[in-house]
Amino acid sequence: MKLLRRLISAFALIVSVGLVVPAAAFAQTDEIQVYDAVIAGPGIFNLTWHNNFIADGLKTPAFPGGLIPDKSFNGVTEWAYGVTDWFELGLYLPLYSISKYRGATINGGKIRLLFVRPHAEDHKFFYGANFEFSYNALHWQPRRFTSEIRPIIGWHLHPVDIIVNPILDNSFSGGFKSLDFAPAERVAYNFPPKWALAVEEYADYGLLRNLASGSQQVHELYAIFDRYSKVVNVEAGVGFGLTSSSDKITLKLILSRDLNQRAKN
Repeated sequence: MKLLRRLISAFALIVSVGLVVPAAAFAQTDEIQVYDAVIAGPGIFNLTWHNNFIADGLKTPAFPGGLIPDKSFNGVTEWAYGVTDWFELGLYLPLYSISKYRGATINGGKIRLLFVRPHAEDHKFFYGANFEFSYNALHWQPRRFTSEIRPIIGWHLHPVDIIVNPILDNSFSGGFKSLDFAPAERVAYNFPPKWALAVEEYADYGLLRNLASGSQQVHELYAIFDRYSKVVNVEAGVGFGLTSSSDKITLKLILSRDLNQRAKN
């Protein structure tokens, strides 16, 4: 209950400080991942390397001066540190892209605060809340400063996992009704000892005050496989756009590893 109160208090604080969200669309991202509330243990440093390639994407930018998604490679190295068994700090640096018309670019950086139910992987029901704060190049986002509020809700039903991230995007430019709703979901089947197959969906419904029409919404469905090991964890997959506002084909690869594994033991 104490952790739940902390999560509610942190969520209320972030919302009260920054409930202001963009009217612009978000066509590209450096991170394609559903959060499962698993964090690095206390004193553990973790490195996660996010990579995605839009093999067949939108041919126009989401906003004037933005990167064109088609044939672009986007990624970021994510550095994380386990502070307690319920709190993890993260730094995304650098965010980068390689695109047809701009070549290699640095897109900015992010910090994050992730609060979770301790040892979420051991519980049937788990939850958490992630808060990210970004500094952006203006070819990546139309505003210098943006943020993300990402609640985490999930169930380990053995061997099936169901996870929902009802994400709210925020750019410090409006009120509560201007929040952009961009949820992500994952259903996975786990194979012993260290494999999983999953289906993930990433969407952007637009502003809460004025949801986009069906064709203007972003909906992308991914087929995923995971491989867990002591050397490196691998998550790879291919995504297919379901609407005309979505990229048609996107490939993703996520590699992660604890950097001081001895300390973990």
